[in-house]
Amino acid sequence: MELEIWSDIACPWCYIGKRRLETALGRFEHADAVTITWRSFELDPAAPAERPGDLAEQLAGKYGMSIEQARQSGRELTAMAAAEGLAFRFDRVRSGNTFDGHRLVHLAAEHGAQDAMKERLLRAYFSEGRLISDPETLLATGTEVGLPVPELRELLAGERFADDVRRDEQAASDLGVRGVPTFIVDRRVGVTGAQPPELILQMLRQGWARRHATVAT
Repeated sequence: MELEIWSDIACPWCYIGKRRLETALGRFEHADAVTITWRSFELDPAAPAERPGDLAEQLAGKYGMSIEQARQSGRELTAMAAAEGLAFRFDRVRSGNTFDGHRLVHLAAEHGAQDAMKERLLRAYFSEGRLISDPETLLATGTEVGLPVPELRELLAGERFADDVRRDEQAASDLGVRGVPTFIVDRRVGVTGAQPPELILQMLRQGWARRHATVAT
C-alpha cells in the first residue's frame, strides 16, 4: 500500500502530523505493508534564503493578527507539540526558503533514508534554530543520516532533484492539495491536516480495504 505525504519543512503541523502518523501506524495491522513517500510542498515558494526579524512579527504581518496573538499561537503549538514528544523552540526558528531542503529529502530517498532525513530537517528547523536554506546545515544534517558527502556536495553545488521537487508540487496541484500535511493512500483515500491518530488510522484501514477490494475484483 502506497502512502504519500505532502508536507513542508517549515510547517509545525507537518511535524506534529508526522508524529501522529507514526502513532497511527503503530496501531495499523498492516503497517509492514505500507510504503511511505515524502512529497515536496513549499508553503512559500518565493521565500528568501532567510527572513530577518522576529518570527512572531512575521506571522502577525502575514496573517493580520497582533504580535501577542502570534506569540500566543506559538505557545499553543509548542504545548501541542510537547504532547507528541516534540520540543518546539519558536524563539530560535530562522525562517527561509525550503526548496534545497526538499531536494535533500529526494537524495535521501535514493539511499533509503528519506524518513530519517525528513525527521532530521524538521528537528533542525523547529528545535535547533538551523537555517534550512544554508548549505552547511544541509551538508551537516545529510551527513548525520548517512548520506555520502560527495553526493551532498554535488547536490548543493547544482540543481539535482530540482525537477523532482517541482513534479511533487505539480502533482499536489493536480490532486487538489492546498494545505499540508496531506496524507494520501494509493491516490484514492486521503486526509489533510495534523489529524488525530484515530482519523489517520481510519484512513489507512479504508485505503487497505479499497486496495484489496480492487484486487479481489
